[in-house]
Amino acid sequence: MISMSPVRPGAGVRYLFRGVMVGDGHRAVGTPLRAAQDEAGVPPGVWKGRGLAALGLAAGDVVSERQAELLLGEGRHPDADRIERELLAQGKSPAQARRATVLGRPIEHNRSPETDKAKKRTPWLAFDLVFRPPPTAHIAWALMDDEHRRVLELCDSIARDKTLAWLEDSVAEIRWKAGGKERARVKDGLVVAVFRHYESRATESRPLLHAHAVVSVRARRPHDGKWGNLSADSLMTHIVAADTLYTLLFMEEVTARLGWAWEPREVTPGRRPVMDIAGIDRRLIGWQSTRRQQIEDALPVLTAKYEERQGHAPGERAAYALACQAADQTRSPKRTELLSLTELRKRWRTSAIRAFGACTIYRLAERARAAAAAVWAQVRPVVDVALAAASVVAVGYVMRGAFARHHLLAEARRHLSYALRGRPHEPGLDERIVQAAVDDYTRPVGRGRRMTADLRALYPSDTEDQAALRPLTRKRTAPPYERARLAADALAARVRAARRAERLGSRPRPYAVAVPAASRSHPRPFRDGRKDGRVLETETGIDTVERTRQTLEAAAAQVAATLQDSRRAREAAHGLRPQPTPATAPPPQPQEPGFQPAPGRTTGGVT
Repeated sequence: MISMSPVRPGAGVRYLFRGVMVGDGHRAVGTPLRAAQDEAGVPPGVWKGRGLAALGLAAGDVVSERQAELLLGEGRHPDADRIERELLAQGKSPAQARRATVLGRPIEHNRSPETDKAKKRTPWLAFDLVFRPPPTAHIAWALMDDEHRRVLELCDSIARDKTLAWLEDSVAEIRWKAGGKERARVKDGLVVAVFRHYESRATESRPLLHAHAVVSVRARRPHDGKWGNLSADSLMTHIVAADTLYTLLFMEEVTARLGWAWEPREVTPGRRPVMDIAGIDRRLIGWQSTRRQQIEDALPVLTAKYEERQGHAPGERAAYALACQAADQTRSPKRTELLSLTELRKRWRTSAIRAFGACTIYRLAERARAAAAAVWAQVRPVVDVALAAASVVAVGYVMRGAFARHHLLAEARRHLSYALRGRPHEPGLDERIVQAAVDDYTRPVGRGRRMTADLRALYPSDTEDQAALRPLTRKRTAPPYERARLAADALAARVRAARRAERLGSRPRPYAVAVPAASRSHPRPFRDGRKDGRVLETETGIDTVERTRQTLEAAAAQVAATLQDSRRAREAAHGLRPQPTPATAPPPQPQEPGFQPAPGRTTGGVT
């Protein structure tokens, strides 16, 4: 999953340099950054993003302390010291030299008494995005051998970098003018500092493979190349869609490299399930997530107070806010003991063996491979675009009523995770599902970009199904996601029934089915096509049967005409009178030339 928090001047910058950059530990004042990272056993941070070229940096370069102080702490060029020296040597004043190194508007501008009230708030210097794989991935990473550990770290890095690239290409916007009313895509890209961590901040250390991607708020405008600030609300709006994309990509990388499969696990009854590696002992999840248990113990008290105050159970947003409040209340102080990753893995394995036995720990990889074989025997790597679109709209309709495109995009990626279980999907398939949902099953609401389910399009003449679907949005006794799944099943059944009726009535072309890229061991060729400009069409067996039937009928008609001409020629040669064809004679059946069926027998055909 991905969480997002701002980095502001003052306490935010101090937390970044004393905690995040040194493995969420505690950095003593005066300790150099590299020495603190070595002591904490975490690797140094590295730069990422396409916006580095404009600053003279390259992806993969180590983040030095001075570079981070200038860019992430002051909003200035990471090589500002050299630029200032050169400008001072040219005769510039110290104020002019310093202003030349500032990227965009100085931080001091927001504290000036001349600024209006909208600009007096504390500015954001960066966004701290925390990437965390699913829970069972932490267990496999911590307790398996070094080869599996390195592969899982590689999968995490690839999924994280691809998600950041999607944010660069499709989400990140730069704003300018009063109130940020002018917005456009960034010119170059993002500037990101990535710091990898290995453990949780709990007093009793537990494995938690995660990374902090600190995104600088500074970026360049596309039309004039000047520096400005990123739009925070654009990133916050799409953070759930980025979360689901990161999880989907991480699952695919793990399946491609290790051959494991994934399965949904219901953590809280009636809530969204999480995806776990199939075959990992569920008892290890409780051993790994001590912080989750602390939060779950504090959450019922907060939920009961909410129900007493509001008079109903909390919805999705309120439940998330209560979970954040429980996490803050149970947050323990950071540990002062610092251990290397090798020492941590030895301690984790010893603790797990003591709790669950050596057989459970040493056979984790073997059981994951066996469980994957069972999953692949039952799950087909096929995604039906129409059914996926109906499911996405149903979940969005019940959970939110009115929704935006990014809500559908996040739900489409969840659907791909549940359907494919780690198998790769075709690039852009999530967008095609969303476009199909928008075109076929939604209607606009109000003047904004919101939309809702179009029940008249889903049920043009069936009012009974409409009456059965509407109460699902108002039933407060059942959890929202449980009602959403019931609505999705109802819409999927309706789509299947409409398909059967059309197929039996007018024999139309079959609905498009999107087939993802097959695994290496089972290649599945496909071709790209377009239906109404958006849905992927694939080769199906029904088309082949239809063409074969038409070919056989044409061949049968030609054979029948040839036999009729031959019979007439023989009758004319022998002086026989032609016999009239009986009115009840059956139609000619397809048969091979020169083949005469035996009396009383018929030949078969293709329907």
